[in-house]
Amino acid sequence: MTELSSFRQSDMAKGLVESIKRHALKEARYMEFCGSHTVAVMRNGLRQLLPKTLTLTSGPGCPVCVTDNSELDKAIALAQVPDVIITSFGDMIRVPGSHSNLQEAKANGSDVRVVYSPLDALQIARTNPYKSVIFIAVGFETTAPTVAASILQAKQEGLNNYYILSLHKVCPPVIKALLDSGEVNLQGLICPGHVSAVIGAKAWDFIAKDYGIPCVVAGFEPLDILQCIDMLAQQTAKGEARVEIAYKRSVTHNGNITAQRILEQVFQPAAASWRGMGDVPGSGLKLRPEFSAYDAELKFDFDPGPTKIQKGCICGEVLRGVKIPTECKLFRKVCTPLNPIGPCMVSSEGSCAAYYHYGESNDR
Repeated sequence: MTELSSFRQSDMAKGLVESIKRHALKEARYMEFCGSHTVAVMRNGLRQLLPKTLTLTSGPGCPVCVTDNSELDKAIALAQVPDVIITSFGDMIRVPGSHSNLQEAKANGSDVRVVYSPLDALQIARTNPYKSVIFIAVGFETTAPTVAASILQAKQEGLNNYYILSLHKVCPPVIKALLDSGEVNLQGLICPGHVSAVIGAKAWDFIAKDYGIPCVVAGFEPLDILQCIDMLAQQTAKGEARVEIAYKRSVTHNGNITAQRILEQVFQPAAASWRGMGDVPGSGLKLRPEFSAYDAELKFDFDPGPTKIQKGCICGEVLRGVKIPTECKLFRKVCTPLNPIGPCMVSSEGSCAAYYHYGESNDR
């Protein structure tokens, strides 16, 4: 038996499902904040295994999806600056901004390259000393430390042609904003495993303490998620609200202290614009003044133009957990993975893409 298959055993899954059914006697809505959880839930048919008393709702935990059009427009405008090489993760290339996307910018002559990490962008900067290399820095606390490390490496090497456009976002402030809005009545939160591996399970203490909502940090295999739901159901049945970890092989209470220090050394909190939620204080990351020489927004003169929202797209409501993708009039008819109208259909972690590939007519 491989290590991976040990998290997919049907007998253990059946046992967890039975335990969930015993405890989930009251109606409850749990939000899987992370897009990777949404995909895992849909791909493995976990919603169909749960009792009718439980509803799973997708949240804003897809960094590509929550990147606002105004931010995408900046990346596209920077791609048109002379002697600039834009580097980006693959998911970002096809995400539509207000009027275009990076793939179209590339087709029109801009130098846009897909990379797998900021280290690839650094290497491109080394081998192209007469070009300015900009990395489109998207992601939550999981990827931000690696971007911070690339800045430190560039400074150590004296690279003066490497920059980032920081579109990073951090998760706790947006969860607070989501709960404060009162739009979605939640009885439990499935907290993101990879983010928690960096910031620690303690980052979610405020949810249980201030809002009385149970939280469980989950991994991404079927048994991880079922165990998490079972733990939430038990807390709900007992009227408890605390933070638990169902992903102890990767997550601790305090998280990765080294990654946290690197992050804090290079970045500082800032307001950030979230698709469907607007500006959320303290939910973004910007470079500290001592690293401002690597900030593409400060270095280059560019005009992103007016922001435009795609007509009919409900990605914002989907990300807030207010609607599901099948409620969108564009879903499957106009908006498909080959012709995405919104980012939730582009990203591999997007709810719309998950519903498109794995959804059933009785999804709830």
